[in-house]
Amino acid sequence: MKNIGFLLAFIIFCDKKWTTASPGDGLRTWERFKKLSYPGDEAFLYDTFPENFMWSVGTAAYQIEGAHDKDGKGLSIWDTFNRGGARIVKGDVGSDSYHNIPGDIRALELLGVTHYRFSISWPRIFPNGSVSSYNEKGANYYRKLINRLREIKVQPVVTIYHWDLPDNLQSRYGGWGNPVLVDLFKEYAEFCFKTYGDDVKYWITIDNPFVIAWYGYGTGKAAPGIKNDLDLPYRVGHNLLKAHAAAWHMYDTHYRARQGGKVSMALASHWVKPSRNRPESRWACQCSLDFVLGWFAHPLFVDGDYPPCMKQELSDVLPLFTETERLDVSGTADFFALSHGPSISFQLDSSFLFGQQKDLDLRMLMYWIHHEYNKPPIFVVESGWFVPTTTKTKDATYITYLKRFIMDTLKSIRYDSVTVIGYTAWSLVDGFEWYWEYAIRRGLYYVDFNTPDLRREPKTSARFYSKLIEKNGFPLLPEHQPVQGVFPCNFAWGVAANSIEIETTPTQFADPSVYTWNVSGNGELQRLEGVQAPPLRRVRHCVDYASIRQQVSDVRRLHVSHFHFALNWSSVTPTGRAEEANATLLAYYHCFVSELSRANVTPVVTLWHHTVERSSVPPSLEGGWRSKGTVQAFADYARLCYRWLGAHVKMWITLAEPNAESLGFTVGHHLLLAHAMAWRVYDREFRPLHGGKVSLVLHMDWVEPAVSFSREDVEPAARVLAFSVGWFAEPIFGSGDYPELMRNWLQYRNSMDLFNYRLPTFSEEERRLVRGTYDFFAISHFTTLTVMGSPENKYTFHEMLEVQFMYDATWIKAPNASVVPFGLRKSLNWIHSHYKDVPIYIMANGVKEDPSHFKDNLRVYYLYSYINEALKAYILDGVNLQGYFAYGLNDLLDPGFGMYGYVQDEVIEKASLSHYRNIIDHHGFPAPDSPSPQCPLQAAESCRGCHLLAKHSVVGFLSLVGSALVLTMGLTLYYATRK
Repeated sequence: MKNIGFLLAFIIFCDKKWTTASPGDGLRTWERFKKLSYPGDEAFLYDTFPENFMWSVGTAAYQIEGAHDKDGKGLSIWDTFNRGGARIVKGDVGSDSYHNIPGDIRALELLGVTHYRFSISWPRIFPNGSVSSYNEKGANYYRKLINRLREIKVQPVVTIYHWDLPDNLQSRYGGWGNPVLVDLFKEYAEFCFKTYGDDVKYWITIDNPFVIAWYGYGTGKAAPGIKNDLDLPYRVGHNLLKAHAAAWHMYDTHYRARQGGKVSMALASHWVKPSRNRPESRWACQCSLDFVLGWFAHPLFVDGDYPPCMKQELSDVLPLFTETERLDVSGTADFFALSHGPSISFQLDSSFLFGQQKDLDLRMLMYWIHHEYNKPPIFVVESGWFVPTTTKTKDATYITYLKRFIMDTLKSIRYDSVTVIGYTAWSLVDGFEWYWEYAIRRGLYYVDFNTPDLRREPKTSARFYSKLIEKNGFPLLPEHQPVQGVFPCNFAWGVAANSIEIETTPTQFADPSVYTWNVSGNGELQRLEGVQAPPLRRVRHCVDYASIRQQVSDVRRLHVSHFHFALNWSSVTPTGRAEEANATLLAYYHCFVSELSRANVTPVVTLWHHTVERSSVPPSLEGGWRSKGTVQAFADYARLCYRWLGAHVKMWITLAEPNAESLGFTVGHHLLLAHAMAWRVYDREFRPLHGGKVSLVLHMDWVEPAVSFSREDVEPAARVLAFSVGWFAEPIFGSGDYPELMRNWLQYRNSMDLFNYRLPTFSEEERRLVRGTYDFFAISHFTTLTVMGSPENKYTFHEMLEVQFMYDATWIKAPNASVVPFGLRKSLNWIHSHYKDVPIYIMANGVKEDPSHFKDNLRVYYLYSYINEALKAYILDGVNLQGYFAYGLNDLLDPGFGMYGYVQDEVIEKASLSHYRNIIDHHGFPAPDSPSPQCPLQAAESCRGCHLLAKHSVVGFLSLVGSALVLTMGLTLYYATRK
């Protein structure tokens, strides 16, 4: 683009000049969406589309018809373009729709669409471009297609020109660069109106004039392949606008009254977001859209002239409209025909972005159009994405994008009050994809180009779109609605942290300095230099540790009943030998759990937590978990902890999240044995005395089939769960051996003579040791993954499991994962169905958010949504859920996950803390008219006997009076003695 570099600098640095411009109302879009509620606005919307919403699918003649030289058809510029230069792939056959109308009609019937957008090939009807070269066979092909559409009650949406200009017009006149084409196009359009108009209610005169002008006559990427003429693209665009206006007026004058149709021009656009939150960035975004979409939309929908930013910078190359032409062009669109997808978004030259960020947000684009162009009805006439040519019928990636764009459309209607009248998925069948040739596929139907009849087969996206049309959107079902109800009084409400802050030297009496009180000054204490108090000879008490007091106080403010944290094995026994333990650290841990108990908070203690950074196996244990000797060392370590802390700890976790794939099967085997031995130690030696419970925590994110209705994706999802959760769960909670699915799958993989995946075998003794070593089933759960069984992306394809991990663009994105509340309920039901009635604890559930966000709305949404799904599992599904622990406590120990934040040394309660406390105080989500359960309060250990005083009020009163008398007598005697 001429002077585009200068324009970019002009936009960014010349603020003063922009303040004098007259922006469109679309400029408000970026600020408006920045202020929407987060993350609620991004949550999936369960709702339906308006009645009579138009569900369409589209194609273009050159992409699918084939028969490039059959029955009198003339050459198009694409026929010539694909025979020039180094291009060897042609669209001569496409999908051969010219010979397969019945196949396309069957595909449309199965989809259940109400409309079908297709284009008429200009050189098929008029081989040399003029009406004098009329080809009746070509005209009859479209008549036959329209008649068949009428039979199946599908309305045609007809594009008169979709890029395939008769080659004769290009070679003879220079194509769209010559104004003579305006009248030639008008004659061609009039023929279409006259011949087919009685059955067509929606007309598209020209598709995507930006691609025609810029890529066809500017960069040469598209037919006719002309480049290096800086002025030509703008002359072409000028003629395209005038040709459209001529056709519109022809229809309006001679055909509208009788045929009752509507005419527009299909305009394509990208979307762009400000790279910085500054006014000049938003101006740059506005100009970016004006240079692509506004180039044609502004003349049609505003004033018959080009956008101000184009006129300001391109005055030397941009053609001028006469006053008559302006009046002629302005208002020549009965609806806004919007094309959205890879034709623009994927290939747009970076110069058109003006330094801003390209995005695929269809919703924001439609809002911008709504306000920029005086609220026109919008018909999305092209939308969708693409998959590699190697993808056959399982196109989960395409479904993800299709669902995202349709969701954007629904939110535009319901949330933004934008008038959207229809949506068109692109395209019906695979075909020739312009400058991508056959390298990508965009069809809902797979076409096997290697078969003589180019057989069509519905993809999973076709089934998805068909079901969506049948339901008219995403209707709200009972399982999508929040449930009202409460958890029982003995439900364990907790908070989890990976570790706690350690302070082995009490700070309470650590300062030996002497201070004086500056009474006459500011009242602050002043330290006396060189003077120290004599050392204190006192026994340490647990209350001496300021860090313990602070952490216990932080926990209590949440109103939780339980606090879950992990010990550090390598710090407790640095040598790996229990007899050489760090007694000072153990004493600190003892103080910590005892103070929690005094505060009426039940400690839940993990002996070993597998984390990438802090997997604390004593370094002296050679080989770590790869060595079987570590198993016995862990059992000795567990015994040591039970002995030191067991009086106050009634819930123990031997291993937290040991089921990490990166550890491998041998390490996993040893971890299972270590857990079992630690559990047996407690069961034999400590349970009779302490009466606690012991289990392990398994990391369990849910795994959802990428295509929920595809049985082919259900099996890969079950496979992932077997390898991630069943790997540890089945030996302990089930048969005492690894899941049969694991063994069978690895046997299958090894039989291919390419792999050697070895899953250890339990001896009979080991099986008896491991099986049944649990008191409850505990999980940590954070997100949901989607999988499918066929490869699409080598970077996210799991080779051993032969599963493709996918990304669902409609889910709320967090810094660490997607927010998918229903996955928790499904996880709980998976456990319930596999291990009936086992008590279940959610030991860690949380989301990462920017630590600077003290108003952490994402975490608030997360807590309410996930806890409500847990309540559904408890109330509706009969899951034996015993407790829920939010993760984590503070950002100091669990960065980004905490409900406490920090500004320098000041501790800040985030918004999520009060919301979680509110849920706890109400025991869940009681109905508005129902009373909260009156649960008995447990007395803290620091007030032994308080229950007696509370129960017998007279005794309490007399005790109070007696205490006052004793205190008064004591003071009287003291002062009498001093006198």
